[in-house]
Amino acid sequence: MSLVRPIYPFLARSKRWFPVRTGLKPVCLTTTRAETSGVDREEKVVIVGGGIGGLATAVALHRLGIRSVVLEQAESLRTGGASLTLSKNGWRVLDAISIGPQLRKQFLEMQGVVLKKEDGRELRSFKFKDNDQSQEVRGVERRVLLETLASQLPPQTIRFSSKLESIQSNANGDTLLQLKDGTRFLANIVIGCDGIRSKVATWMGFSEPKYVGYCAFRGLGFFPNGQPFQQKVNYIFGRGLRAGYVPVSATKVYWFITFNSPSLGPQMMDPAILRKEAKELVSTWPEDLQNLIDLTPDEAISRTPLADRWLWPGIAPSASKGRVVLVGDSWHPMTPNLGQGACCALEDSVLLANKLASAINGGTESVEGAMESYRSERWSQVFRLTVLANLVGKLLQSDNPLVCSVRDNIVSAMGKSSRTNDGTHKL
Repeated sequence: MSLVRPIYPFLARSKRWFPVRTGLKPVCLTTTRAETSGVDREEKVVIVGGGIGGLATAVALHRLGIRSVVLEQAESLRTGGASLTLSKNGWRVLDAISIGPQLRKQFLEMQGVVLKKEDGRELRSFKFKDNDQSQEVRGVERRVLLETLASQLPPQTIRFSSKLESIQSNANGDTLLQLKDGTRFLANIVIGCDGIRSKVATWMGFSEPKYVGYCAFRGLGFFPNGQPFQQKVNYIFGRGLRAGYVPVSATKVYWFITFNSPSLGPQMMDPAILRKEAKELVSTWPEDLQNLIDLTPDEAISRTPLADRWLWPGIAPSASKGRVVLVGDSWHPMTPNLGQGACCALEDSVLLANKLASAINGGTESVEGAMESYRSERWSQVFRLTVLANLVGKLLQSDNPLVCSVRDNIVSAMGKSSRTNDGTHKL
């Protein structure tokens, strides 16, 4: 029995659930005149953050004829981070904004999963399409995804080196955004896509995401003469430690190691140290993992503490405040145990864009109403996924021998029933 219902019932009926429109002139409405003294620019829609959620939202709005400006604090696209896994719900969004076919040509489709113990013994293997012919799982390089999204936007849409310093709303409902360099934007609509440590979310009253007790090494191994692996997702389980790897393309393989740690630990950037620590964790594990770490370029290896935030009903703030709204990790940071973080951000982006476009173009709802409608449709799904990802992580990261034994038995038995209707795979 599925644990998670489809986010939108009509997804099953049509892959084109986002109305793609091209050749439209961007809507550029004048913001309500308010206290504009000292304002450098006035914009209808400002998106804070140029990550996956921010760029996908900008692309979705652009295809509906709505102009936006993206404020990105980095000097260029944040292409750090090795890879991410997208399931069928994420691919539906990419198809809807017309970049799915372009990305599919570059990345391998995974045929199934292999589950192993740390000594290499196989617990179970199965194919994704055994129970769900529509399933689609691919590893995608974060860099390529961001560059592809950015290429769909008009020139000058993304404003780099634009770090948000402060936020202030005025009596007319517009929002004043001041950047670190002193530039001041007056925005009629603000969309916060500035990630897990979102300044927009903090201004709206959200608490800091909570560290979940484990960290992850991640990397992208490079095989110049071609990688040797089958098109399968590989998971390896130990005590308080797990790892995995996913062939991404003909020459690249994404890998991760997740390990328990009572504290966040020091922020470490030296790739030589990161590589050494990662290899020490799995020194007695299958050699494939050691080789992947060795073949990872310095710029493609990272260590990240994992955190989430549960959107308890009646306790957590709303996803919107006035005409300010959140998307993706800014609203619902979750652990990567279900592989749904990026998929959820993509789904957020197109749903919000549809609702905002309707409101801006004279629909029955106000902008504020459109934002509330977006929150109402998305909350149940993202809350459930955040909690489920956390609980799955607790089970998989246990270092108790008895719990690990039970876990391995559960993992062995759950293989064919572990896929949900929205493409989630609970491992």
